[in-house]
Amino acid sequence: MKPKYISTAKLNHAEWLDFRRQGIGGSDVAAILGMSPWRSPYSVWAEKTGRLPINDTDNEFTHWGTIMEPILAKEFERVSGKKVYRQNKTFYRPDHEFLRANIDRDIAGEPGFLEIKTAMEYKSDEWADDNIPIAYQLQVQHYMYVLDRPYVYFAYLVGGHSFGWKKVDRDQKAIDTFEPRLIDWWSKHILHDEEPNIDGDKATTSALKVLYPDEDGEVIQLGHDINQLLRNREELSNSVNSTSKLIDEIANRVRQEMKDASAAETEEFRITNHKNKRGSRVLRINKKKED
Repeated sequence: MKPKYISTAKLNHAEWLDFRRQGIGGSDVAAILGMSPWRSPYSVWAEKTGRLPINDTDNEFTHWGTIMEPILAKEFERVSGKKVYRQNKTFYRPDHEFLRANIDRDIAGEPGFLEIKTAMEYKSDEWADDNIPIAYQLQVQHYMYVLDRPYVYFAYLVGGHSFGWKKVDRDQKAIDTFEPRLIDWWSKHILHDEEPNIDGDKATTSALKVLYPDEDGEVIQLGHDINQLLRNREELSNSVNSTSKLIDEIANRVRQEMKDASAAETEEFRITNHKNKRGSRVLRINKKKED
């Protein structure tokens, strides 16, 4: 299905942020599916329904990612021999106008497109070999569905110094699995304004703090279901504390057995107890890899 589009070239920043509320873009997909490290289904609902104010301030990471984007696009052109260009358009599905795609660059003369990412050094494993973070995989599969495209390229910079690029093909099986869930989520939670289930995600916590920042001095009675949840919470807390003490006890037993030894082994585990830079010994216990 050929997508339609809306030009975004003349939108100012505030208009663009408001426009993003009106549909599901690539950065929303993992969050709606409960697979985002940054946002939750609840926080997306609060954003899209206008309950949360529009956040018009970028953090330092996204700020520098924006600055690096044209540089990485040029580097992709250099190493791949391809030519890329901006579209300045929001594409959408004619049958579901809220399913949208804003790609970083299109590629001249072929049906693929380009997504550009930056990552901190400690996340280098997420880009090693054929790896790509799951949130970005979902993002581009969504884009390929909206755009009806067969593949995408990633250009990425890890730790500010390690550049790479990869091709990702369309995964129709994955698309057929999650796109109906997005359509159902939009109908239920946006069109019918049904509040999503509460979860323990930090993004949900942050959203609730913004939604209810004040107190009115009233004391209210909560129901039996909340009382049962609080009983469960108390039991879990006691269990966690007991488990933590038991873990520490086992580690201390190992320290006692090792004494001054730097390392040790059992049938299944390897243990080290080396000094760190501050001169304090750090116990590390790892299960042996199976041959």
